[in-house]
Amino acid sequence: MMSSIDRIGVTLARLKGFQSDLHLTDVQYDTVLAVTYASYCLALVPSNTFIHRTTRPSTYIGCCIVLWGIISTLTGLTKDYTSIIMCRVLLSIPEAAFYAGSSYLLSSWYTCKELGLRTAILIAGGSIAVAFGSLWTAVVLGTMEGKLNIAAWRWLFFIEGIVTVTVGALSMWLLPDYPHSTLWLDVEERHLAQLRLAKDVGEADMDSEGASIFKGLRMVVKDAKAYLFMSLSFCLSLSMSFVVCLPTPTATLGYSTAVTLLMAAAPWVLPMIVGVVNAWHSDLTGERFFHLSIYWWIGIIGLVISLSTMETAARYFSQYLMALSFSGSMLMMPWVANAIPRPPSKRSVAIALTIGFANAGFLAGSYMWKASWSPQYHPSLLICLCSLLGATAFAFMIRSMQIWEYKRMKHLEIDDLEKDERERIEKAAELEGITFDDAFSRKRRLPNIY
Repeated sequence: MMSSIDRIGVTLARLKGFQSDLHLTDVQYDTVLAVTYASYCLALVPSNTFIHRTTRPSTYIGCCIVLWGIISTLTGLTKDYTSIIMCRVLLSIPEAAFYAGSSYLLSSWYTCKELGLRTAILIAGGSIAVAFGSLWTAVVLGTMEGKLNIAAWRWLFFIEGIVTVTVGALSMWLLPDYPHSTLWLDVEERHLAQLRLAKDVGEADMDSEGASIFKGLRMVVKDAKAYLFMSLSFCLSLSMSFVVCLPTPTATLGYSTAVTLLMAAAPWVLPMIVGVVNAWHSDLTGERFFHLSIYWWIGIIGLVISLSTMETAARYFSQYLMALSFSGSMLMMPWVANAIPRPPSKRSVAIALTIGFANAGFLAGSYMWKASWSPQYHPSLLICLCSLLGATAFAFMIRSMQIWEYKRMKHLEIDDLEKDERERIEKAAELEGITFDDAFSRKRRLPNIY
């Protein structure tokens, strides 16, 4: 939540002296924003690879949270362009462990039909930040100016940092590690946790012995689904660039700043609730594509309405429809984990790259809402519309590929198995106490989630 608020807060802080106090030109300010996304994207794969290789992800994620909070606090002490650039680059490196690391850790505990709801609950925290981050930031910036002779924008980073350090310290004890390495589970409970995952996809959640640290990356590079997921996530984020900029189009409705921020927050409450319910139903039915795409089409309707009118009530209503597209998108990471479940090294990299391309989409989208295009913002809305249509097309291709893979699996023979895949099935058979032939036969019958 704090990292999401930080993305919003650094834009609103500009109004309270952030740019002038640091003597930033417009180009330098834009660079400060862009470098955060760029360095974050670059850190995702190394971070998730390390999380996969370590046996204590709780300690790693907790340390990253504490480090992020310390750096956020130090941001409030910056004096010039060089110091703020250094802080923003350093801030994005531990942040790579937050969403990507948490998504991978969840996929290491929950089965395919449990993961959607858990991930949606995780994302709901970010949704709350999106919904009320602007309003909370505006309150801090409006009430803390000059307190102890410190600028309000500096107080914003101090508060972010202190809260985050506290959460990080607690998370080291509250977060679990992996099913095979969590210390507060006994031997029987660890076995049961591993058995659940093995029975879920017919393979143990493990890499081959002595696998290279780069093996997961090499496997992702060879998988066409990974490229489709990356393209899909980029298009989705580009289509949802109005998330960061929603106060801008909402401001065209003509209300005061406080009312505008509150109105910009309201459309995000419903998608958060609907998204969690939708994820629960998606897990229950074992279906992903339609649970995502239906809400994207609702978003498309909202974009068409915004393109068609400047009437206040209609345009505000359209923002509710546009925000509902996020309800389906909450299932993106569960779908990635379901489509690329094994080996875990491959899954961790696929999750990281998908999130990286999503952030690249947000970065590109931040340049779409130009002041010269206001108040209609027709070019911006058209780009969002085309991106959402593109996302739907990529999702359909992924679903079609999964159906093809499922049909191929039904006719797979033991001799067709690769060495690593055979090892994972053997381990699954060992965990279940059945023969290899029985484990392989059951794997071929397991339904796929698409």
